[in-house]
Amino acid sequence: MSPPSARDLADVLPGADLVHAPAVLEAAITHMAAAIDTALGARPALFLTVMQGALPFAGQLATRIRTPLRFDYVHATRYRGATSGGELHWIKRPSLDLAGATVLLVDDILDEGHTLKAIRDACLEEGAARVLVAVLCDKRHARRTPGIAADFIGVEVPDRYVFGYGMDYYEQGRNLPAIYAVDG
Repeated sequence: MSPPSARDLADVLPGADLVHAPAVLEAAITHMAAAIDTALGARPALFLTVMQGALPFAGQLATRIRTPLRFDYVHATRYRGATSGGELHWIKRPSLDLAGATVLLVDDILDEGHTLKAIRDACLEEGAARVLVAVLCDKRHARRTPGIAADFIGVEVPDRYVFGYGMDYYEQGRNLPAIYAVDG
């Protein structure tokens, strides 16, 4: 969803709708961690954070998971500071060996899924035995890329331009403790 023409968060935030308050997000993350522990069955996993948006969520999720984890990150984008996606651009691929690993791929939002699917597929091509996808937000709509779904979902968000808790509005607002939707 395209945001309005204003590019300053201070102009947009006062009119934005609160979608999920901090307490809702905290409870969702705790619930996700328990579900992930159950799915992993105490078998170690590689916790792979998708930069930059997943960073706030990943930090909170990781501290609640009791299963042994190794950590790495990837950075791939289709947005490059814009609000609509283009061709996938890899900034950093995983550093750790994925061969035979169970990978927990952690991202802020599953929207259309192009980027997340490409990253998941790259992990499998690198030899990961299994890739589980955990997203804080799932945006429900009919534009989803075939072949991608999240195994663990924190909250659903409306089919609107959302920001906060890792998701940005023109590279602003990632540090907001709640999720908002742009008015209109």
